[in-house]
Amino acid sequence: MAENIKKLYSVDGEWRASKTDVYMPVTDSSTGEIIAEVPCCTKDEVLSAITAAAAAFPEWAATPLSVRTQLMFKWRNVLSAHVDELTYLCAKELGKNLDEARGDVLKAIEPTEYACALPVIIQGYGSMQITTGFDTVSYREPLGVVAGIVPFNFPAMIPWGWMVPIAIATGNTFVMKAASQTPLTAMRILELFYDEADFPKGIVNLVTCSRKESELLLTDPRVKAVTFVGSTEAGKHIYSIAAAHGKRVQAQCEAKNHALVLGDADLESAAKVVINSTYGCAGMRCMALPAVCVEESVADAFVALLKEKALELKVGCAYDEQTQLGPVVSAEHKRFVVSWIDKGVEEGASLVLDGRGYEVEGYKNGFFVGPTIFDHVTPEMTVGDEEIFGPVTVIKRVRDFEHGLEVMNANRFANGSVIFTQSGYYAREFEFRTHGGLVGINVGIPVPSAYFPFSGHKESFFGDLHVLGRDGVLFYTQAKTVTKRWFDEEFKSRKMSTWEGGVERI
Repeated sequence: MAENIKKLYSVDGEWRASKTDVYMPVTDSSTGEIIAEVPCCTKDEVLSAITAAAAAFPEWAATPLSVRTQLMFKWRNVLSAHVDELTYLCAKELGKNLDEARGDVLKAIEPTEYACALPVIIQGYGSMQITTGFDTVSYREPLGVVAGIVPFNFPAMIPWGWMVPIAIATGNTFVMKAASQTPLTAMRILELFYDEADFPKGIVNLVTCSRKESELLLTDPRVKAVTFVGSTEAGKHIYSIAAAHGKRVQAQCEAKNHALVLGDADLESAAKVVINSTYGCAGMRCMALPAVCVEESVADAFVALLKEKALELKVGCAYDEQTQLGPVVSAEHKRFVVSWIDKGVEEGASLVLDGRGYEVEGYKNGFFVGPTIFDHVTPEMTVGDEEIFGPVTVIKRVRDFEHGLEVMNANRFANGSVIFTQSGYYAREFEFRTHGGLVGINVGIPVPSAYFPFSGHKESFFGDLHVLGRDGVLFYTQAKTVTKRWFDEEFKSRKMSTWEGGVERI
């Protein structure tokens, strides 16, 4: 049995033992060993987290913005001091290599820095003398309790970057459903949140549970907004149920990001970028680049380059400093990815590189899938259009720019899209006409900084306001517009307003 058994959830700043008899294993993805167990919290325990957040909200919302901002500055420094510790923990429970895991943690810090600028970002607007004697101003105010439902693939960045910083800096309180497969990073960060950053109790609460118990976050009237990252099927469900109960929802869902490689592209650079985009995080990210439309004139050369570079990747233990491609998150997910490779073979795609049956010396029980490449993937093949979420690249050969754009836009997902070309004309046409919400021009992972929204489209997103940037601030706040008029004696007697050095107006 594992050395570190964590059978706790966090409510009101305290770790509590769950009364459940169902626990979910957390594994070291490189060894297959169970390193922790987390509770499938009961409905009462989930409700207690909502209750704690609701009780903490009035005082936290009334806390001066300057005080909240100073706490965010302190929180940023606490996170920065623990980057190495959190990097190792993330790599161990998820399978990302150390560089990728470090990036996961740093991407939690970046939105925290953005939240530190909230006194400027959240400013409203107003007009004096909008009509005679009337002044109007519009503010942004917090919603109340908000809930975050977290995926397994970014245990630091998504809950503690995309969700918590802007939510609490704007004055809301938070209930987090951590990912049951990778909860340890999020739990450790929560410990730091209270123990070293000294936030008031109840601001952030954490549970682990199944979909059944988390349904309470979608229906409880005290929860005013839900933010989610995960599958499209789950996202549609969450969006429909939570919205039907009067809640705001942002649901970031699946992706099948496509690249278009034109004949004039720098193939060497494009191949390097596709390797990094596709096989980084073992393909377990919604901004992976698993589908590449390549112009026929350069397709053979590009596929040869891609295979060459994929074979150079060092596959190994996630927390080995030499590793470039780590394992996937679990045995179940490994079976899922391998089943998609099997499916591609059955559908008739050409298997250029096969990552099935990959073993790493000394880690025979790890959840490894080697780099995999399919060529000649055609529209009727599901392997080219559905999210595999693993280290698998599919090549779709196209005649020209117009054909490539048509193939890309036919996909039901539209998180991101990328073009590799030296043509300013085609780059601009692509930028204008692609369905992707996050667009790259010779950039393989067009993820913006926290100052801009993560703007997926089509079945990659359900909602109106995206995470991060101004969208994130608007999502976690509501407008309050105040119109003022005064009836004091001086105003009555003069029936006019005066500005110093100017002209009196009736």
